[in-house]
Amino acid sequence: MAEATDNRRTLTVSWRVRVAIGVLMLLAVAVISVTNSLLTDRFTESTRSRAELRIALYSGNLLAELRQNAIVPQLLARDPTLIGALESADYSLSTQRLISFVEEIGAASLMLYDLDGRTVAATDRNKLGATHRSDAYFVDAIRSNATIFSTIKVDGGGYKFMYSRRIQDGGATLGVIAVEVDLQKFERAWAGISDAVIVMDSAGEIILATEPRWRGRTEPEALSTQPARTAIERAIKVTADWTALPPDAYLQGEAVMRLENKIPFRGWRMTSYTTYASVREKVNGVLALEVMGFAILLALAFYFLSRRTAGRLAIFQRESAKLRALNAALQREIAERKRVQETLAVAEQTLEQSSKLAALGEMSAAVSHELNQPLAAMKTYLAGARLLLRRNRPEEALSSFGRIDDLIERMGAITRQLKSYARKGQEAFSPVDMGAALASSLSMMEPQLRQRQVQISRILPDAPVMVMGDRMRIEQVLVNLLRNALDATKSERNPQVEIMLSAGETATLTVRDNGPGIEDLDALFEPFYTTKQPGDGVGLGLAISSGIVADLGGRLTARNGQGGGAVFEMQLPILGDTTNMEAAE
Repeated sequence: MAEATDNRRTLTVSWRVRVAIGVLMLLAVAVISVTNSLLTDRFTESTRSRAELRIALYSGNLLAELRQNAIVPQLLARDPTLIGALESADYSLSTQRLISFVEEIGAASLMLYDLDGRTVAATDRNKLGATHRSDAYFVDAIRSNATIFSTIKVDGGGYKFMYSRRIQDGGATLGVIAVEVDLQKFERAWAGISDAVIVMDSAGEIILATEPRWRGRTEPEALSTQPARTAIERAIKVTADWTALPPDAYLQGEAVMRLENKIPFRGWRMTSYTTYASVREKVNGVLALEVMGFAILLALAFYFLSRRTAGRLAIFQRESAKLRALNAALQREIAERKRVQETLAVAEQTLEQSSKLAALGEMSAAVSHELNQPLAAMKTYLAGARLLLRRNRPEEALSSFGRIDDLIERMGAITRQLKSYARKGQEAFSPVDMGAALASSLSMMEPQLRQRQVQISRILPDAPVMVMGDRMRIEQVLVNLLRNALDATKSERNPQVEIMLSAGETATLTVRDNGPGIEDLDALFEPFYTTKQPGDGVGLGLAISSGIVADLGGRLTARNGQGGGAVFEMQLPILGDTTNMEAAE
């Protein structure tokens, strides 16, 4: 009876504690939500004010620069020295005079054109002699009595901004004076800020921007196709239409503020994008303190509950015994699975070696032809040496023996390559020169290459490309890729195979052929998939090669080339990339 009373009392206390914890969690959520809302509004208003002040300052500076340079052509059009130079066609001192003006004015450059549009004086001497007769700023200036402003798009996506005015004397037009306004200095100044800033003309085309790739595009095009590589890239790269969004919007979890200011000059507009990163940092700092306080209260509540669970420990101990028995059974099952996996690994290695030996068998006929030629030559040299010795001409006989020695060395090199290729891979990895492995593989394939008359082109870097791996297995993959390329070009009139080795973040070896290409890329690396005729292959070469490259920490990929044919890429970690090698091990 007493035990039942204690149990009811324990249940009552536990229920009260759970209610208290629930109330505490609801209170924490309410306090944090209210605090977040109040602080966000307060810090957001401050950020908005600073952004509005900043864009107003940028607009004023830009307008001041334009107005400052607008008066320059009008003043220079009245300069007697320039007028006299145009009348007399003597421009020996004109360039020096323009240089003296540009240092005081602060413009990008000054140019003086005669009536034919030829540059007769310029602060940039490289522009002397150039003809601008058909340029809009020259033609419009000749036709107008006022100063002409022109926006000129240059190669590379940038813009030049020109003021031009014709020079007259006594009603006769003598030439044109042009001033290039240096607005790019504002772009250079904006490059150091975290905001993104653009300036658009009356047609909505971006002419100045913190992101050079935006120039020449409209605002929607720039934001959708060329996102800025700035602190707000994640926030603005998915924007489709700003007119359909509120001025401030959350994009991919980051708030972005868009401000626009009209520049009282030819309908220009300036737009800036500002993140609320500083706002979130300040708000999150306060919220972190509140969360910490509620976490301490919750920890105390859970500690109180944990003491109430001491009486249930005996039940847990009995369940623990059952779990230990289940764990032992699972361990036995795991050991059995490991044995199966080890058996499978041995089978895969045997299959890999069988594929290699099959390739050796295929090359044996061509290699025997290579060995028969030196053997026949050796027989001829021996007969000649025997005849020379009979005629008492030992020096000439020694020369024949030297040629026989060279032939024996050549035959030994061929057999050594075959024996090294036939060996199984090493257990431990070692540094491998990809260029040397490629040369060895091509040397093994030389008899087949001679029979086929295939054009082989190689593009290799000057420096060695070193990887950590098993050279025998790497050569097996290379021989397999070369064999596939040769087989793919059997039906081509001019068979070509291109091999390119490059070193970047990874060592990449590319084998490209001009064959018919690959029909089913998805099933290419599956075992027993082949496009060859029956008897030419069983479809295990690429599956084994893919497994070898994966064991070395790399990957083997295939695709169809744009101009036809198949392209295989083997990527392996560069020697020294410890992360990839640890993954491979």
